[in-house]
Amino acid sequence: MERAEKREVVASLQSALSRAGSIVVAHNTGLSVAELTDLRVQVKQAGGQLKVAKNRLAKLALKDTDNADISGLFTGPTVIAYAEDPMTAPKIASKFADKNQKYVILGGAMGATALDVNNVKALATMPSLDELRATLAGMLKQPAQRIASVVQAPGGQIARVLSAYAEKGAA
Repeated sequence: MERAEKREVVASLQSALSRAGSIVVAHNTGLSVAELTDLRVQVKQAGGQLKVAKNRLAKLALKDTDNADISGLFTGPTVIAYAEDPMTAPKIASKFADKNQKYVILGGAMGATALDVNNVKALATMPSLDELRATLAGMLKQPAQRIASVVQAPGGQIARVLSAYAEKGAA
């Protein structure tokens, strides 16, 4: 790779990583091309990216971003998974690592916070932003339904009492 190409790779990786909500770094020793392609497709479908970059270029790209210094993770053959949604990369990486023993998560970053393997797995178990929004919307909707039923109940009771008196008077 020529110097100009390296600068271009570093610049594109730097802009992508600076926008990332989370970054996961893993070893991919022994993964076949088909397995790596499968992982790449999974990450892409979830709205993220998967990059195999030279460690030195990845370290240079991370240096000028607001992300935590995770340059120590870049040893050996590494793969970088990242996405704007902070939960996407950890969820997919952890799920893939559970199925494939050759994919070993080393750690990552979520903004200025460095993550170790356990933190990445903990993030993977948390609900996504969309799931949290749905839960919150359900919680907000539920009290309104209760209030409506409580307010409506006395009117219904009065109507039933009046109806009973009307039937009794007519009989």
